[in-house]
Amino acid sequence: MTEHIIQVKGLVKTYSTGSVEVPALQGVDLDVPTGEMLAIMGPSGCGKTTLLNCASGIDEPTAGSVMIEGTDLHSMNDDRKTEYRARRMGFIFQFYNLLPVLSAVENVELPLLVSGTAPSEGRARAMAMLERVGLGAWAEHRPAQLSGGQRQRVTIARALVNDPAIVWADEPTGDLDSHTADEIMALMQQLNRDQRQTFVIVTHDPGIAQRCHRIVHMRDGLIESEERPNG
Repeated sequence: MTEHIIQVKGLVKTYSTGSVEVPALQGVDLDVPTGEMLAIMGPSGCGKTTLLNCASGIDEPTAGSVMIEGTDLHSMNDDRKTEYRARRMGFIFQFYNLLPVLSAVENVELPLLVSGTAPSEGRARAMAMLERVGLGAWAEHRPAQLSGGQRQRVTIARALVNDPAIVWADEPTGDLDSHTADEIMALMQQLNRDQRQTFVIVTHDPGIAQRCHRIVHMRDGLIESEERPNG
């Protein structure tokens, strides 16, 4: 296993809006060790989400490289990249991105079915993951029947059901009250400890960031500084 599961070198992302070029990332270097919980902070528009999207393969960088588990992510063709992300990555977003017509367990098992897992195995693994996040009794409920905290737990279960190496989280507690946010962060910390998965978390919340192993601060498309909250 690579010591640094994520290696970002010279990452540049420029958006073209008509005749105007807008620099979102201006040459970011970032190494993330396996098993780290990393928080990315900074003012709105500083490039946090762009960095997460380019590092995870959601978006293509303009220049630079992203190595994940020693493999150049952006040298893969679209099909291979999609398959790799389905197997090795999980995603948690602020607004859940759950399919409203599906039950909680159907939402959780979806990544497994997409990646070719047999339906019976997919259902069993999805149920086990819902139990893990404390929602086994709500498996047949649709998202509209769940609270915000419960919906985010479903999202976390879906992100982790394929046992990913890396979990990318964009403002995972941004839509939650402080008590529920605390519960969700405690759950992610527990999963990180138990399974040594790497978490990369974009957040505006200093309280969330302080519970990570390391915080990088961004400004104007660059990493400005970093700190380790616990020494």
